[in-house]
Amino acid sequence: MRTVTFGMNISLDGYCDHTIASPSEELMGYFTRMMDDVDLLFFGRVMYQLMFPYWADVAKDQSGTPDENRFAERLTAIDKVVVSRSLAFEEGNMRIIRSNPVAELLKLKQEPGKKISVDSISLLPELITAGLIDEFNLVIHPIMVGKGRRFLEAGSLQEKLNLKLIDTRIFKNGCVAHHYRKQ
Repeated sequence: MRTVTFGMNISLDGYCDHTIASPSEELMGYFTRMMDDVDLLFFGRVMYQLMFPYWADVAKDQSGTPDENRFAERLTAIDKVVVSRSLAFEEGNMRIIRSNPVAELLKLKQEPGKKISVDSISLLPELITAGLIDEFNLVIHPIMVGKGRRFLEAGSLQEKLNLKLIDTRIFKNGCVAHHYRKQ
């Protein structure tokens, strides 16, 4: 069975927003290496539209730093499943599912392949409750923003989830990456 991993950038005060910080070369390299073990991205619509077409354009135009270009190339090459009721059409290596993300992710998890990377704050509580998230990769940025989307809203989990710390990495820019596995 495939491993399902969830990754997110988070401020010190618990908010998730990809615009809160600019990753260093070291951090971009870390994100790119994480994608080496992934062959499927499972997005909610909002996160998908935050990531694309931006990274696809960077990959095509080579308009980023060398580290951003490598990340963009890797990210755009990976197949994607997007949970959305409003996206009108599929494009490239992306397909849309309209309902029941838990059943779809469970089916995908049972297929052969590498890891599945989930990137959706809105789907996270439902996927945790269903027991589908095996690992968490959280990058804490040394910034407090005081507003935005919380990592988990109060009351969004039906019961606590115990995790085991597998690895911690400290970056020169002050970010700290924590890798946890479900116990």
